[in-house]
Amino acid sequence: MLQVSGIHKAFGPQVLFEDATFHLESGERAALVGPNGAGKSTLFSLLLGEDEPDEGRIVREKGIRIGHLPQETAPLGEETVLEIAVGVTAEHAALRARIGAAERAGRLDADYHEAVARYSEIGGYEVEPRARRILSGLAFRESDHDRPAGELSGGWVMRAHLARLLTAEPDLLLLDEPTNHLDLESLRWFQGHLRGYRGTLLLVSHDRAFLNAVVGKILEVRHHRVHPYRGNYDDYLEESAARDARQLAAHRAQQRKVEQLERFVARFGAKATKAAQAKSKQKQLDRMERIEAPLGSEKTVRIRFPQPPPSGQKVITLEDVHFAYGDHSVYRGIDFTAEKGQRLVLIGPNGAGKSTLLKLLAGVLQPDAGTRALGHQVRSGYFSQSRIDMLDPSRTVLEEVMAIRHPVPEQTARTVLGSFLFRGDAVYKKVAVLSGGEKSRLGLVKLLLDPPNLLLMDEPTTHLDMASIDALVDALGDYTGTLLFISHDVYFIRRIARRVLHVDAGRLTAFDGDYDAYLHQQEARDARAALTDRRAGGTTDEPASRKPRDSASAVPSAAGITAPAAPAAGPKSREQKRQEAAARRQRAALRGEVERLEQEIIALEEEQAALTRQLEDPDLYESDPGRVMELNREVVATNDRLDALNEAWLAASERLESA
Repeated sequence: MLQVSGIHKAFGPQVLFEDATFHLESGERAALVGPNGAGKSTLFSLLLGEDEPDEGRIVREKGIRIGHLPQETAPLGEETVLEIAVGVTAEHAALRARIGAAERAGRLDADYHEAVARYSEIGGYEVEPRARRILSGLAFRESDHDRPAGELSGGWVMRAHLARLLTAEPDLLLLDEPTNHLDLESLRWFQGHLRGYRGTLLLVSHDRAFLNAVVGKILEVRHHRVHPYRGNYDDYLEESAARDARQLAAHRAQQRKVEQLERFVARFGAKATKAAQAKSKQKQLDRMERIEAPLGSEKTVRIRFPQPPPSGQKVITLEDVHFAYGDHSVYRGIDFTAEKGQRLVLIGPNGAGKSTLLKLLAGVLQPDAGTRALGHQVRSGYFSQSRIDMLDPSRTVLEEVMAIRHPVPEQTARTVLGSFLFRGDAVYKKVAVLSGGEKSRLGLVKLLLDPPNLLLMDEPTTHLDMASIDALVDALGDYTGTLLFISHDVYFIRRIARRVLHVDAGRLTAFDGDYDAYLHQQEARDARAALTDRRAGGTTDEPASRKPRDSASAVPSAAGITAPAAPAAGPKSREQKRQEAAARRQRAALRGEVERLEQEIIALEEEQAALTRQLEDPDLYESDPGRVMELNREVVATNDRLDALNEAWLAASERLESA
């Protein structure tokens, strides 16, 4: 499919690739990983033919179609969402635009009919149903399909372009951070779609859970070369750590050997009796191919962030809150309370009102009715990807960080800035010239260095590489305040969240337990609902072949002549009655078992929630650490019992359905 052989690429003195070699087989799903600035975007440009290597060659299989989703899209014209999605080739796009423009203008002339005929000839009307299905999977409503894309936010426009690529089904699909603008539900659909994708996939993503779910090969950009690893991202981390350990051991052994040789040469080089040996040792040193220490082998520095002052137990309350954007009502009379120390993730489809809820909690938006009340000694801080008005454009990055209410030592500020990609002279850049992503990261650093005791964060991992995400996870792991956040990064959610708040259609549903517990509960409920639907369907949609016929009715023969109906069956035998009674008893027993298991699951879920509430009490960790350990053991045992009960319930439900 694709062969990259010995490529070199440099921009002036900056060398990105040196003898880089790798290949992709047809149908492989691979991820390109490496730190920011390693050359991942440049490699995409080389693969697309937008740039050429200084040396080496890139061989693409003859006739393959390559599709590419960049991080940013080209400026929009007048095209609709559907016109973008069906624009799988330049001709498709041009014809669909001509047809759409003519229909909107009511100008159904010869040019229109010519465009329709050609569009039909190249299969455009077969492409449209597939495009509509994919748009639906990416959370577009049907009413959005004919909206001008220019009316939408940048994130939704990116989704439309992603839909175009998935509709086109190219042989090689290159995706650069494709999950940045997806909510969790769209992300799960997207993962499933890619697992069934028949082409070859190469992507760049900082979402570890997404990489684990989708790829089976990792291409690591390291030391100007590309190193392949089999397996998903977790497999790569394990093998990479083992390789680093081997390389570090070899490097240290070689350094000891070099020191011995250098000492011998220095000691005996001027001694006549040892001069020949010293010269031989020097030649050995000169010929030696040095083993470099692995990058990152030095001990990782753990950043210690300041902690906020404690708050009261009740941190923030919304009571009977109503909010609308014009005629569009988002919330009608919602109640919500967050308590001290909670770590809560808001999840739900795009447009459900998650960001609006976070802004109401932050005081950025004021409710149309109802009240927002902060608890005792609560100070809130809000981080939004688009909220940059808290930055002074005339300052440098370092000056902006040092201007927080409670300044930290400059070395601490520089260390934290480096963890969030502001390294070296980048700390002297003016805020005014920073990109949107850089401004977001700078706002994040300011919040972490002077944290409030109520922290509200909207997609904090966007624009961060994996090392920066780890730094953020470490910082929030130590954070002693109350945290509410929105994120589509499943790895980040799993590391940080301890409770889930589902937001949809103006309703708030709280779930005790972490994100995996939430998924487990949702899957179990969905399975029970599906079984209930199948049972209901079975009683009302009996197959026609099994419905009793009236004895006077007639059935048509093959020749179309009406023939008498078959005679009715005679009375049931004693054995038939006995078998039917036994079958009824078996079904009743199975139904009783299913209902008993359902009640046990409900009771155990309540027990799990009660244990979780006890563990969320921060005072318990100081007053009775032994009880904390005991509660953790009980939670583990309860989760194991819940898993076993759910498996037993599924098995019993299948037996009942079969019976």
